Amino acid sequence: MKDKTFGVLQRVGRSFMLPIAILPVAGLLLGIGSSFTNETTIATYHLQRLLGEGTLLHAFLVIMNKVGSAVFDNLPLIFAVGVAIGMAKREKEVAALSAAIAYLVMNTAINAMLVLNNNILENGSLAADMLKGTIVSSCGILTLQTGVFGGIIVGLGVAALHNRFYRIVLPNALSFFGGTRFVPIISTLVYMLIGILLYFVWPLVQKGIYALGGLVTGSGYIGTLIFGLIKRALIPFGLHHVFYMPFWQTALGGTMEAGGQLIQGGQNIFFAQLANSADIAHFSADATRYFSGEFIFMIFGLPGAALAMYQCAKPEKKKAAKGLLLSASLTCILTGITEPLEFSFLFVAPALFAVQVILAGTAYMIAHMLNIAVGLTFSGGLLDLFLFGVLQGNTKTSWLLIIPAGIIYFLLYYFIFRFLIRKFDFKTPGREDDDSEVRLYTKADVRARRESDGNGQAENTEDLDPVSAVITRGLGGKCNISDVDCCATRLRCSVYDEKLVNDALLKSTGASGVIHKGKGVQIVYGPQVAVIKSELERYLETAPEELYTADHPVSGKNGTVVQSILISSPITGMAGDLTMVPDEAFATGMMGDGAAVLPTDDMVVAPEDGMISFVFDTKHAVGFETDLGISLLIHMGIDTVKLEGAGFEVLVRNGQKIKKGEPLLKLDLEYLNKHASSLVSPVICTELSANQKIRLLKEGKIEAGEALFAVDFYKERTKQHEKI
Repeated sequence: MKDKTFGVLQRVGRSFMLPIAILPVAGLLLGIGSSFTNETTIATYHLQRLLGEGTLLHAFLVIMNKVGSAVFDNLPLIFAVGVAIGMAKREKEVAALSAAIAYLVMNTAINAMLVLNNNILENGSLAADMLKGTIVSSCGILTLQTGVFGGIIVGLGVAALHNRFYRIVLPNALSFFGGTRFVPIISTLVYMLIGILLYFVWPLVQKGIYALGGLVTGSGYIGTLIFGLIKRALIPFGLHHVFYMPFWQTALGGTMEAGGQLIQGGQNIFFAQLANSADIAHFSADATRYFSGEFIFMIFGLPGAALAMYQCAKPEKKKAAKGLLLSASLTCILTGITEPLEFSFLFVAPALFAVQVILAGTAYMIAHMLNIAVGLTFSGGLLDLFLFGVLQGNTKTSWLLIIPAGIIYFLLYYFIFRFLIRKFDFKTPGREDDDSEVRLYTKADVRARRESDGNGQAENTEDLDPVSAVITRGLGGKCNISDVDCCATRLRCSVYDEKLVNDALLKSTGASGVIHKGKGVQIVYGPQVAVIKSELERYLETAPEELYTADHPVSGKNGTVVQSILISSPITGMAGDLTMVPDEAFATGMMGDGAAVLPTDDMVVAPEDGMISFVFDTKHAVGFETDLGISLLIHMGIDTVKLEGAGFEVLVRNGQKIKKGEPLLKLDLEYLNKHASSLVSPVICTELSANQKIRLLKEGKIEAGEALFAVDFYKERTKQHEKI
C-alpha cells in the first residue's frame, strides 16, 4: 500500500513540473517589468529619458509586467491543464483540453450556486455575510477562492477519468462519442456535479486551510525551520514538490492584502507585492520564509561542500573530481538546481545528506529571522537573486544580508563536510577504492559506443538513440515500462516488475543516481533530462517488444526464449560486437557469431567449465567446448597465425578438462602489439543451430570471467507458423 501511495505521489509531484516551468519566464517578465517601471529605480539610476513614463521602453515594460502578472493570476487554470497532462498516460492533449473545459464548468457551477443562494447579488456585489477574499474572479467567473487547489482537483480528476475512459467502446449508435471524444463529455458532467458539491464543502475547507496556515505562520521561526527540514529531507524521494507547493500557492502559506485583493500563498504574495512595489516599503518576510533561505545554501553552502569534497579527493583523481564538482557547483549557484551536488554524496554517504538537511533547514529560519524577503520563480540561484533581490533594492528585500550569512554557511559546509569525509572515509567523488574513472558520462560518450539489438547484431540505423536503448534495457525492456515522464532533473518511470531494473546499466548512461520506491524508478540526470525523456519516448515507439530478466529476454521478435546459456569473457579488456574486428570473415559472422575483446591483460582463461577441443600449432587460437555443449573458438588477434607461435605461451593440452577461470594462454602483449596487425580477439560460437541466437551482454571495459554474451535458445516454429 505504501509503495502504491508513493507511486501516486511521485506522479503528482512530477505533474507539477509543467506548470512550474512557466513560472521562471513569468517571473522574469514581472521582475524586469516591475523593476524598470518603478519610479524610485528610474530616479536612482537617472533613467528618466530612457525609461520614464511616455517612452517606448516604458510602455513595453508595462506590457511585460502585465503579461507576467497574467500568468500568476491564472495559475489555477494552468495547474488544472498541466496536472492533467502530467498524470495522463496517453493522448495527453485530450486530457489538457478536457481539464480546461472541466475547470470552466466547475467554476460556472459554483457561480450558479452562489447566485441561486444570494451570495452574489444581482449587481455582482457580494452579500454582507460573505468573508472578504472567499470569492474571486477566475477567468471572468465569480467563484469560490479555490486557488491552485482547485486547479489540482480538476487536473487529478480529469486525468483519472481520461485514463479510465479514453479507450472506451460505446454501442454502435453512440460510437462517434467513444474513445477520446468521451473524455471531455464525462469531464463536463462530473465537474458540474463537483462544482455543486464544492459550494457546500469548500467553505469548510477554507476555514481549515486558514487555521492550518495560521498554525504554521503562528509558530514563528520554529515553523520555518520545520518547513525547511521537511522540504530538504523529501528531496531523495522526489516528493518535495508535493510538500512545498501548497505553501507557495495556497492559504497554507498565509494570506495578505495586496493591490486591493486578498492574496493566498507565499510566492503569490511576493509577486503581488512586486507588481505593486511602489506602495511597499519592505516585502513580507513572512511570505518569503518558504524560499528566501535557499539563496544562502544554494549559492554559498553547497559550493562549500563541493570544495571540501574536492580537497578530500585522492591526488590521482583530483583533476577528474574537480571537473565534476565544478560543473555541479556552477549549476547550483546559477540556477539553484542542487541535485547534481546532493546526489554526489547522498548514496555514498547518507550522513552527509543528513547534515545538508539540517544546515539547509536552518538557512530558511535564519533568512526569516534576518527579515530577508527575496522572491524566486523556481529555485534560489544567482539569477533569481539578481532579479528579485538586487534589482528591487536592499531597502525592500534586505538581500545584502544573504552575503554574510552565506559566507558563514560556506564555512560551515566546508569544515563539517571535510571533517566527516576524512573522519569516516566517506567515498565521495575522487575517493573511490577502485580504479574507475571519476566522471559523469555525457550523451556523446554513450552515443560513441555501438549499441546492439536483442540478438547481438549491430544496428546500422542512426535514427535510434543508443542512450535510450541502454535505459530501456536498464528498466527491464520495453515490456516492463508502464509510464515515462520527467521533472526538472529526474527521469521518472513506472515499471511492472521492479526486480528487473538494473541500476548499474542505468548509471552507465550518465545518471548520478537511481531511486527506487515500489514500482516507481527515478533516474537523476540533471537539467538535460527533458531531452533524454523525449528521446526515450521516441525510441520506445519502435523498440523491440522484449522483457529482460537478470539473464535474458523472455520474449522478443524471434519468438519465445526457452533457455539461455551465458558465456563469460576469457580475457580482461574492452568488449564489443564482432563488427569491431578488422577482418571481414569474422566481422560478418562467416566464422560464427559471438563477440570480440581487445586484451588489456596478458592472461587468457577458460570462459566456462569445459574441455579443450584443440590448440592450434601456432598457439594463437584455442577450440573449447563448454560442459553445456557450446562450441567456442577463442582466436587471439588477427593474422597472428603468421607469427608462428611467437608471443604466445600455451598452458593447456588437447582433451584437457578445465574449470572456469583456469589459464589457457599467456600473452606477450608488448611483442604482440608491435608485430600483430590487430589484437582484437573474436570469441565465437562455431556450431549454432537455427533456433540459437547470440545476444551481447557487455560493451566497454570487461573483466575475465564476466558475462560477455548469451546464447538464447528459441522455441522452434511449427510448420503452421512457417506457412503464416
